[in-house]
Amino acid sequence: MKRILLTTMMIASLLLPATAGDVSYLTTQDFKERIFDYTTTPDWKYKGDLPCVIDFYTTWCGPCKRLAPIMEELSQTYCDKVKFYKVDTERERELAGVFRISSIPQILYIPIEGEPIILKGLYPKENIVEIIDEYLLKKTKAK
Repeated sequence: MKRILLTTMMIASLLLPATAGDVSYLTTQDFKERIFDYTTTPDWKYKGDLPCVIDFYTTWCGPCKRLAPIMEELSQTYCDKVKFYKVDTERERELAGVFRISSIPQILYIPIEGEPIILKGLYPKENIVEIIDEYLLKKTKAK
């Protein structure tokens, strides 16, 4: 019986994703607490300890649905280097308004220091990786 239980637990641990790299959902309040409180200062100052990527999406958006597994995969790849978040623009209208989200998906890339950038549309995974590596992690391309 112990052997069966141990085997089952080992298999389950292999099938479950690592929680360290999961994409977290942000509310407007979460954003103010973890990222930047735009109600207290107009000057950008990121509160996080790692660079982050925020995916502004809605549940009905086709391109957003295609982007979701890419973000999940990248959150696992960069789990100890970059945080990944999602913001549902229909639920978090205030936050969507602050960033003037008029089309989706839009991805906000936030470095530890410096200004964030926001890009509209669905980009291939390779382009997202390049932005993360070069802009957020400051890696240089190998020639």
